[in-house]
Amino acid sequence: MTHVRNAAMALVVLLLVVAGAWASWNSAQHVLLAKGREHGTLTVTGCAEETCSGRYTPEDPSSTRRSLTIARSVAAEPGATIPVVVKPGTDEGVRTGWGGGLHAWLPLGGALLLAAPLIGEGLRLSRTAWSVAGAGGALLVAAFFAL
Repeated sequence: MTHVRNAAMALVVLLLVVAGAWASWNSAQHVLLAKGREHGTLTVTGCAEETCSGRYTPEDPSSTRRSLTIARSVAAEPGATIPVVVKPGTDEGVRTGWGGGLHAWLPLGGALLLAAPLIGEGLRLSRTAWSVAGAGGALLVAAFFAL
């Protein structure tokens, strides 16, 4: 019976971490694999509940200026200038640099924090749980200070 419980807990932990990594990769791929993509700056003009929009100025002078949207964060307030990379085929930008990279991996940090109690109590691996919780917490704190 113990082996079944451990296998079930390990499966739930694996599901949490994979889901967090999958959710993070949607934005992180554009930050990590930015070579060959359109880069520029976004000057935020207004924000809704989940997104901010503004004027986009591309680094390449031959590109056209247009309006972009970006996921809202504490650092995206009207008047802010944010370095972005444009998601191919969309009018959506992703913040670049350390702040953007850490912001993109926030779902993984949250998943690690959620998985830590399951690892500690469910699998009886307290040192591993503290390490996982520390990594998730460090990611969240680093993203907070980078933005």
